[in-house]
Amino acid sequence: MTPELTWLTLSAVLAASLWIPYIVGVNTMEPAAEPAPSPFYRPPDLSEMPAWVHRAHRAHLNMIETLVPFAAVVLVAHIAGVTTGATVAAAVVFFWLRLAHAVGMISGWARMPMRPLLFTASWACTLVVAGAVLTA
Repeated sequence: MTPELTWLTLSAVLAASLWIPYIVGVNTMEPAAEPAPSPFYRPPDLSEMPAWVHRAHRAHLNMIETLVPFAAVVLVAHIAGVTTGATVAAAVVFFWLRLAHAVGMISGWARMPMRPLLFTASWACTLVVAGAVLTA
């Protein structure tokens, strides 16, 4: 397996795990005054949740949004046999940026301009891999 696929796999595991903080937050909230009609009721509105729970939900969605295009270009690069130092570095950096983004988002420490910078840098990693594919 190429290094890019290894780091893509780790990024996918991160994305697949980011639901956990949100669910923990939802399940530790005080129940509503009226009991739910079934155990599968909808969670409270995000605006009614503690800020960190709302941020955890957004961090998960944001990771999914960035993982899809990154995964697409990494898989195209793999199929095309494109692997360079730049594509490996982009895959490594993408994972660590997305981890920092998730931790920073959920904890609340990654505020302006940190959070957009982390997001933009991970987007740039996608462009690096795409550029390598398109110029091969």
